[in-house]
Amino acid sequence: MSNAILLSRRERQIMDVLYKFEGASVKEVQENIVDAPSYSAVRTLLQKLKDKGHISHKERGKKYVYYPVVKHKKASRSALSGIISTFFRDSTFIAMNSLLEMSTNDMTDEELEKLEQLIQEKKSKNI
Repeated sequence: MSNAILLSRRERQIMDVLYKFEGASVKEVQENIVDAPSYSAVRTLLQKLKDKGHISHKERGKKYVYYPVVKHKKASRSALSGIISTFFRDSTFIAMNSLLEMSTNDMTDEELEKLEQLIQEKKSKNI
């Protein structure tokens, strides 16, 4: 199971902020969370994320700046892998089909063409 699934809603919100800004102070995290908890609650959640190994920190002047330990691309792939495993019987095909059914109206012709190109590239690599 992906570590992202083991995070609380607030912890996921904090991780979103840290990925978005590539690091943030407690105050910056608090300012970028909807209906944010208190400053001390954000500090506590950051410490929990640090204890779980999701983030680290550096000193910048008199404050700490927290940042994710895992690069966003790797974390998003890990989270997606967990979702595919949990909700789509470990089938990339079923997951892709569901995504296409959900978003075809929202996708431009250019995006659909790019998907076709990616599929062709994947096919040529499998030969």
